[in-house]
Amino acid sequence: MNIKEVYISIISMTLLLVVVLLSVAFFTLLERKILGYIQIRKGPNVVGLAGVVQPFNDAIKLFNKEFVFPYLSNFLMFFFMPMFSLFLSLFGWMLIPYCLILINFKLSFMFLLSCLSVGVYFIVISSWSSNSNYAKLGGLRGLAQTISYEVSLALIFMSLMVLIMDYSLMNLIVFQNYIWFLIFLFPLAICLFSSMLAEVNRAPFDFVEGESELVSGFNIEYSSGGFALIFLGEYSSILFMSMIFVVMFLGGGVWGIWFFIKTMLVSFGFVWVRGTLPRYRYDKLMYLAWKIYLPVSLNYLMFFCCYLYLFM
Repeated sequence: MNIKEVYISIISMTLLLVVVLLSVAFFTLLERKILGYIQIRKGPNVVGLAGVVQPFNDAIKLFNKEFVFPYLSNFLMFFFMPMFSLFLSLFGWMLIPYCLILINFKLSFMFLLSCLSVGVYFIVISSWSSNSNYAKLGGLRGLAQTISYEVSLALIFMSLMVLIMDYSLMNLIVFQNYIWFLIFLFPLAICLFSSMLAEVNRAPFDFVEGESELVSGFNIEYSSGGFALIFLGEYSSILFMSMIFVVMFLGGGVWGIWFFIKTMLVSFGFVWVRGTLPRYRYDKLMYLAWKIYLPVSLNYLMFFCCYLYLFM
């Protein structure tokens, strides 16, 4: 790789991150509109044409407010954790095999799993550093939830690795040229979608920030810019998980407009679930992970391993 290719990669990454942040802004508007129509009311429709400028007004309002921090908090960790959380959620976008190769290597599957596993540390550290009991409870819930669902998530990823016999995300697209994995791996796709809901702390698995029990959970002490960064990181993770689902089960095809339409349909599924289902009970969430999703994903992994051993 010469110096010109390095410059092109850096420019491509910067443009990608800008476009991702813009898409997050408009996705929040889409979510508020969908939830409004689900609840038989109008969403944002005052600022700009049909409320299009509303996300930018919210961002300006949040970043202009005073950053308030608790007197007894660990200030440095409390201040920097939202930035690290947003950085990690944006870093995963570089791994998707676009037309322009940004960061694509043979072990991208494993690197993706590592990035997803690190995310829980920022929730735990930010909740601990604020020195608030509600935030600590939210952080502990998030830790237990993420560890539980990452096991089944990792097994689903490993099942696909065994199926394509490679660790590269690019080969997933090659293997789905004629048939999508969704058609003959439908139970695994449903398990993956539910695990992604739990991984990004979305309803009905939003126990990290359960308003009815924990006021606002781990981010209760955050205001202004810190809250905005946590908010951006969460919605960026939702769009990223939707894109991963499309690459794994809906054929990928990142060079066409259909790829982005499929990504938006999966993202719509995240919002639809939030507007439809009530919050799950915490013990049922754990039973769902350990008694249903784990056996299903483990059986699929063993089936693929045995099939490859016997017939390949």
